[in-house]
Amino acid sequence: MEAAAAGSEESGAAEGPVGTAAGREDGGCEGLWELPVEHCVRRAECGRCRRPQKVCLCPFFPVHPLKVSTCLYIIQHPAEESRVLRTVPLLTACLPGDKCKVLIGRRFGEDRYPELAAVCRNSNTLILYPGAEAANLEEVALIFPSPSTIIIIDGTWSQAKDIFYKNSLFRLPKQTGLAVQLRFQGRSRRNKSFLHRLQDTGATRAFPVQLKTSISSQYVIRTQPTNTCLSTLECAAIALAIMEKNDGIQETILRPLQALCSFQLQHGAQIHHSKEHLLKNGLYDKPMPKNKRKLKRMELLVNNVKI
Repeated sequence: MEAAAAGSEESGAAEGPVGTAAGREDGGCEGLWELPVEHCVRRAECGRCRRPQKVCLCPFFPVHPLKVSTCLYIIQHPAEESRVLRTVPLLTACLPGDKCKVLIGRRFGEDRYPELAAVCRNSNTLILYPGAEAANLEEVALIFPSPSTIIIIDGTWSQAKDIFYKNSLFRLPKQTGLAVQLRFQGRSRRNKSFLHRLQDTGATRAFPVQLKTSISSQYVIRTQPTNTCLSTLECAAIALAIMEKNDGIQETILRPLQALCSFQLQHGAQIHHSKEHLLKNGLYDKPMPKNKRKLKRMELLVNNVKI
């Protein structure tokens, strides 16, 4: 009897609080349904640059698109399209639509991209890609005919490398690359001699050029491999200034990039030093890669060896 009574008391003690809590819970839910719903209001955006009006970049774009004779083809890796802080939209806002064309993808075949294939076959086409066969763009501009076309690959360095080597349209025949090297290694050869040699090789592809500059990137809100690695917009600005022989073009195109970085830093973004800078100053806080090839590349960065 006592045991039964004790059990009854324990059972009642257990059920009481639970039942009370359940009652409160039901009552609370009924009250919540009666509360007004707050609608989320998006910040007002600029119709041109698609940025919040408080940080609109339109005042930093040229009033009218820049007049240039050089045409740019931006080959953009699909991963770049989803990034918020991209530089290609800033570039296209500065140039006429027919002078800056963006193609997105990883593989570019002649059947699917006949216009690009025709551009790559044109002897007046350059592709901005550093490498052993790449000539200095400043020297090429002295003898290259105008108007010309420049192809720029937009993506990380590994993505750009993948696009360049896995698309035959962008690769230069070896003999043409050799002609370019012979021209710029020769101490007394003249421009006409080079042009004749280039024509004799039957160049039917764009040949690679590179920017030999010590300018540090102003795109400080994104990490670069080295201090002199430049964003797509910066490469395009320098290349156009060289080909058009007008330094004002570079200043105009860089203006919205400078404003973008300034806005981001004012709203909490941090300056991103290059991987080279972090390694040299013992500030690299990520785990070192186990891949021997990647480790070797990091050693080269620390030792100031061009990679």
